[in-house]
Amino acid sequence: MPGVTQAKETGLIWPVRGLKSGAVSICCLSEAERDRFIDGLSDNALAALPWLFDFWALDHQVPPAGDWRTWVILGGHGAGKTRAGAEWVRSQVEGARPRQAGAARRVALVGETYEQVRDVMIEGDSGILACSPPDRRPIWKAGQRKLVWQNGAEAQAFSAHDPEALRGPQFDAAWVDELAKWKRGQETWDNLQFCLRLGSDPRVCVTTTPRNVDVLKDLLARPSTVSTHAPTEANRAHLARGFLEEVRARYEGTRLGRQELDGMLLEDMEGAFWTTSGLDGIRVDKMPEAFDRVIVGVDPAVTSGGASDETGIVVVGAVTKGAPKDWRAWVIEDASVSAASPTEWAEAVADAYARHNAHRVVAEGNQGGEMIEAVLRQVAPLVSYRKVTARQAKGVRAEPVAALYEQGRVRHGRGLSRLEDQMCRMGTTGFQGRGSPDRVDALVWAMWEAMLDPARMRTGPRMRVL
Repeated sequence: MPGVTQAKETGLIWPVRGLKSGAVSICCLSEAERDRFIDGLSDNALAALPWLFDFWALDHQVPPAGDWRTWVILGGHGAGKTRAGAEWVRSQVEGARPRQAGAARRVALVGETYEQVRDVMIEGDSGILACSPPDRRPIWKAGQRKLVWQNGAEAQAFSAHDPEALRGPQFDAAWVDELAKWKRGQETWDNLQFCLRLGSDPRVCVTTTPRNVDVLKDLLARPSTVSTHAPTEANRAHLARGFLEEVRARYEGTRLGRQELDGMLLEDMEGAFWTTSGLDGIRVDKMPEAFDRVIVGVDPAVTSGGASDETGIVVVGAVTKGAPKDWRAWVIEDASVSAASPTEWAEAVADAYARHNAHRVVAEGNQGGEMIEAVLRQVAPLVSYRKVTARQAKGVRAEPVAALYEQGRVRHGRGLSRLEDQMCRMGTTGFQGRGSPDRVDALVWAMWEAMLDPARMRTGPRMRVL
C-alpha cells in the first residue's frame, strides 16, 4: 500500500486504524495525546500527513481485505464516496516514490457522462487532482480525456452514454461512479468487464448511491463482490453547516430519504401494488384537524421474544362525509413493535388507541382467537374491539386497499418508511419480502374497517370475513 510506504519514508508512526494492526484512531485519543503525537512529527512527516488517506479515512472508505474483484461503496449523498474512489485510484497507480510504478498502469474512469467524469471524478473537490499531493499529481489532458502520472500510469475517461467506446481498450483497474444512475448501465458494465484483462489482479471500485436497478443488484449478489456502506451522517464533519438538518427535516422517515441519505438499497417487487415513487408522491406534512373515524389495525405476532415476528400496529384516519367514493384516508402512524410478551404489544395498541382518540381496534384473530381480545382488555378494558378472520390470501385482501391508493384517496404522514418497504413487496402473488408482512397486514385491516366495510354497510350487506 503506497500510504504505508510513504508513512515509513517520512518517519510517520501510525497510531491509527489505517494499518489494521489493532491501534486506535487519532480521533479516539485524548487532546493531550493528540498534541503529543503531532508535536513528535518531523517537518517532513507533518507535511505528508494531509495526503495519507489511510490515516484519515472512515471505515467505509477503506477497501476490504481479501480476494475480491469488485468493491462497491454504497452511501448517501455526501458520505465520502467520491473521495474514497479517488483515493483508491491513487493507491493503485502510485508507487513508493513519484516516479515508481504502482500496482496498476491503465485505469478506466467511467461515469454517467464525460462531463461528470471530468467535473466530479477528476477535477471535483474530492476528485483525483484535489486528492493528489503536488509531487504526485497527474496531468489532465482534456483533448485526449486522459490523466497521465509521472510514473507512466494513465487513466482514461469514459461515458456510460457511449458503451461502445469500451470495446477495444484494456485496463488493469477501473473506477465506476454512480452506476445505479446509468440509463445504459448493464451494457456499459458488461463492456467494461471485457476490458479488465491486464495485470494479475484487475479490480474495480464502484461508488454509488443505491437504486433499485438490476445491474447493481446483480453485482452485489456476485461472490466476487465486496461492499461497504455509510449514510450521509457518517461524513457530517466535512459537510456544510445546516445541510444535514435541512435534508433530514425534509426527507427523514421517507423511502427517498433512506435511499438518498441513508444509502439503503430499497427494492420494489415487480408487479407490486405499491412503488417507491408512488408512495413518495402521496406524503403530506399536515393532517386534517379531525377525522370521522380513526382505526387501529393490528396483526398480532404468533410468538414472543427476539426471534418472533413484529406485531403490526397501524393507525388510519378517515374522513367519510358524502358518498363512499368521496371518502379519504390518511395513514397517521406505524406503531408496530417487536414485543417480548403479548402484554407488551397489547400496551402498544392501547397507547396508540388513546394517543389518537381512536374509534376502534381491529385485529386478525386467525391464530390468536379469543386470547387477543382477552390480553388487550387486561390492558385497556374499555377499548372498542373487533376481531376479523382472514379467509383469503394476503394479496387478495390487499388488492382493494391498493385500489384506494390508485384512486388517489389515501395520503401518508411521515415516519412510515418500514411500512412502505413492506408495501413495495406486496402483490397479487402475496408478500415477497423476508419474514411476515405484519405492518402491511395491519394497514389492510385498518383500511377495510375505515374505508371499505363501512361503505358496504351503507350500500349493501356488511362483509364480516375478508
